[in-house]
Amino acid sequence: PIFAQQNYKDPREATGKLACANCHLASKQIDVRLPHEVLPDTIFKTYIDIPCKYEKRKQPLASGEKGALNVGAIAVMPEGWKLAPKDRLPKPIKKEMKGLAWAPYSKEHPEIVVAGPVPGSKYSRMTLPVLVPDPSKDPNNPFGKYSFFYGGNRGRGQVYPEGNNSNNNQYFAKGAGTVTAIEGLKVTIQKADGSSSVVECGA
Repeated sequence: PIFAQQNYKDPREATGKLACANCHLASKQIDVRLPHEVLPDTIFKTYIDIPCKYEKRKQPLASGEKGALNVGAIAVMPEGWKLAPKDRLPKPIKKEMKGLAWAPYSKEHPEIVVAGPVPGSKYSRMTLPVLVPDPSKDPNNPFGKYSFFYGGNRGRGQVYPEGNNSNNNQYFAKGAGTVTAIEGLKVTIQKADGSSSVVECGA
């Protein structure tokens, strides 16, 4: 979410594509559950399930080591709808959230909220408390039907916003041979004819 916040003023394109998909190239479904009808000036819960075998799956860390899989999520709500304030959260909802911190996407877009990266083993289900606007106080949000958009990701992205690859990719040698040295990101391969080839991973 941090890269999206830094590089995209609005995380949802006109086509409906979320900014997360620019770095997280793989596609896997999430499950979202929320009520069909809500009353004005009340708080309702949205459940965002990001299923995965977290006990088995690992992600490459920036250091190259394997670590636990993280998850992140984004919720794009209509203008006027926003994250429920902490002082109005009932204790049962606070308990369900398990310490998860949602944050507004930006000052210009408080109706868009993000969470993560957080450990997937603990937050495979995220609870998002939403405050419903009051039509009597906000004429821009009359009674009616509204559309919400959600996204979730697992692990590190394959591409950074600048376009360079992260270490969550496959790298291929320029030729067949034997790996003779690894220095940082540089891998030296000795070919059958005696010549050497150097591949820089992440370049």
